[in-house]
Formats: sequence, C-alpha cells, structure tokens
Amino acid sequence: MKIWREFGFEAAHRLPLLPPEHKCSRLHGHSFRVRVELELPVDPNTGWTMDFGDLDQICRPTFEQLDHHYLNDVSGLENPTSENLAVWIWQKLTPNLRGLSAVTVQETCRNACTYGGQ
Repeated sequence: MKIWREFGFEAAHRLPLLPPEHKCSRLHGHSFRVRVELELPVDPNTGWTMDFGDLDQICRPTFEQLDHHYLNDVSGLENPTSENLAVWIWQKLTPNLRGLSAVTVQETCRNACTYGGQ
C-alpha cells in the first residue's frame, strides 16, 4: 500500500553554480511543498500502514531545519537545487522512516522533482 503526506516550508536560496546572469543565481525564495511517500504493508490490527501523526513527528525535525532558513547555509545544501534538496531530505528521513519510497520537492506550482533513492 502507498501513502503520502505533504509538508511545506518557506525558504530562501540561490543557485551559486549558475552563470551570474541567470535569475536563479540571485537570492530568491519559495513556498516549498514536499511530498513524502511510503510503501508499507497494511497492519491487520490497525487497518493502516502508518499513523499520519507518527509520520509528522518523524518528519518535523527535518523540515524545521529548512523552514525560514537560507538553504545555502544548511550543511549539505550549498547548491540547493530542488534535486539536491530532494536527496538531502531523503537522506535525513531514511534512518527513522521505514518504507520511504519517494520524496517530491515542489518549488512552484508548476515545477517539481521526485527522488526515489536511486
């Protein structure tokens, strides 16, 4: 069974590896949306795969490191593209979150990327 939960955070960043004339090389911010997807068996006793409240508790510390921060100053996110952010979130969540199958980072209403641990 697959379940997902969406989280949000506000943050500023710039992409330092782009040419200076590229708009994303300048400081700007996003209202990021992150979808955390799990694939787990349904527990026959509870009828669910995981309590969404437990999922919130596991994910909260990771998103608190990002919310209202300058992402370039976060260790491991010196080049905070959406792709690098998805991998970073994956790496932070996997030690404590069984069944993680995908992390999707959406930086605008039309742009997103998904990482599945490959």
